[in-house]
Amino acid sequence: MTKKSNIHLLPTTVVGSYPQPDWLVDREMLSKGVPRTRMHALWRVEEPYLEQAQNDATILAIRDMERAGIDIITDGEIRRESYSNRFANSLDGIDDKQPAMVISKAGLETPIPRVVGKIMRTHAVEVKDLQFLKANTDRQCKITLPGPFTLGKQAKDEYYHDDEAMVMDFAAAVNAEALALQAAGADIIQFDEPWLRQDPDAANRYAVKAINRALQGLTIPTVIHLCFGYAAVVKGQKPTGYSFLPGLSDSIAQQISIEAAQPKLDLGVLSDLAGKKIMLGVLDLGTHAIETPEQVADRIRAGLKFVRAENLIPAPDCGMKYMPREVAFGKLHALAQGARIVREELD
Repeated sequence: MTKKSNIHLLPTTVVGSYPQPDWLVDREMLSKGVPRTRMHALWRVEEPYLEQAQNDATILAIRDMERAGIDIITDGEIRRESYSNRFANSLDGIDDKQPAMVISKAGLETPIPRVVGKIMRTHAVEVKDLQFLKANTDRQCKITLPGPFTLGKQAKDEYYHDDEAMVMDFAAAVNAEALALQAAGADIIQFDEPWLRQDPDAANRYAVKAINRALQGLTIPTVIHLCFGYAAVVKGQKPTGYSFLPGLSDSIAQQISIEAAQPKLDLGVLSDLAGKKIMLGVLDLGTHAIETPEQVADRIRAGLKFVRAENLIPAPDCGMKYMPREVAFGKLHALAQGARIVREELD
């Protein structure tokens, strides 16, 4: 489709995921956590019909984002069991049949990818997803990939015995996919790196090096997304600051996406990212209460105290995968309306 011009201030976007329909996935199973390995049992539709069902659900997500008034959209990550597991388990060097088991912070036994050989990308994973998105919308299209640091932290190394070497190979694999997505016409590529805050010591040693390797050769806008975890999975009070945020000023990504609404982030930290565009989380995904446009506008105005309007991109805090669809749509509609209020004040 021919793209609509998107030149206004405060363009709205989503972080990535949108709720999958109940007829497509077992949402009770989904609610148990964030899969690191493939979870084929999650899908309610049998394999011969699964792609067709995913196509239909993806169109529903696209239309919801369009109807809500969002400027830069994704495919809702409808074909994924989680933001990271589909890509991670497509790589050579991963044994996806015999995963490693770890105990999560919640005390649950969790299967994770087991690295048994050199990490390499041998085929496209998300190019068809992007092509489908582009064929079904006239909005700007963003595609998301798990970042290399997070991929390394979600895997059990039984081959490298060197975390940095493993992460750098994950970075090369992510880069190969990102370059293919750029060639296929992506308008924006986002790397999801929620684990940067989980291990700031390792992040300080090699995260930016790995991220920059993953970004190598990309000429379209790029984003690094940080968060404190899905609100539906991470219960309780979230921190009010990021330990690694200043380090990202050295990355070559043009945009940094941060969760700010639910944790009531001290927005003064944004001054550490001068020169970057900020995707500012202004929708609290820790509650099913739908914000009013004026509440969203107030959060955007708070961001404008630290970031120039031309560098601010209002967004949800995180992916919306775990929310009821009607709540997600209502929040996105409020996001678009709140941005419009502030945009008119700036004109």
